[in-house]
Amino acid sequence: MLSAVAYTAWVLEVLLSTGLDPVQAYISELAAEDQPLGGLFRATDLVAGICVLAAAVTALATGQAGQTRQAGRSGPRAAGRRWAVAGWSALGLFGAATAADSRLPLSCAPTSDEMCAARETAGLVPATHTAHAVTSSLAMLGALTGLAVLTVAARRYGWWPPVGRIGPWLLGAELLATGWSLAAIAAFEAGRDTWALGAGQRLQVLLVALWLAVLALGLARADGAPQGAPPGAPPQREPRPADRAPGRESGREPA
Repeated sequence: MLSAVAYTAWVLEVLLSTGLDPVQAYISELAAEDQPLGGLFRATDLVAGICVLAAAVTALATGQAGQTRQAGRSGPRAAGRRWAVAGWSALGLFGAATAADSRLPLSCAPTSDEMCAARETAGLVPATHTAHAVTSSLAMLGALTGLAVLTVAARRYGWWPPVGRIGPWLLGAELLATGWSLAAIAAFEAGRDTWALGAGQRLQVLLVALWLAVLALGLARADGAPQGAPPGAPPQREPRPADRAPGRESGREPA
């Protein structure tokens, strides 16, 4: 939940004067080195990345505790564990790449600074621009993969009901927003305007944050996981005495 809040820190541009057009500017430009509030947005990105990475590592570590007896066994439980490990690993990649992204900021804002755009086209900007593009791509790849895998797993295995209900809608919207962002980036780099690049990226990031909040809600409702369960899986309720049919306690069928 902390990562979801920190990952939406860009909404502060509604209240603060950044000098950037939120419809056109890359969201990463808020954290550029030449921006007055760049330090603030780099810090919130770092917090978001570290929190997601910590959550993913914790889920994977606690899930490994009960796997010894299940090692080598096939079936729904083993399959579910594979889905969970893949999903949490993808979120770990998202967190690590987001944290790295905050340490590799742009030096200037190419959508609002023509000189910056010209230097970028000519390859005269620092290498951090290329590194930033790589870490940003890895972060979004990890977020999309984690969102898709854990949403599918939630529906298939009945984990985290909020994710199973809301996740597919967020996943569909996220895919559309990602397509919009990629098309807008291609158009900008080809000199064909920005196609509301900033709006597409902000929607993309907002949907990821919303999904992280939904996942946090689902995890908070789970009291714990049974031994051998996939990382982060909710508990399986043991039947109570009242749930048993009359006469079953002694092995007799009811008359």
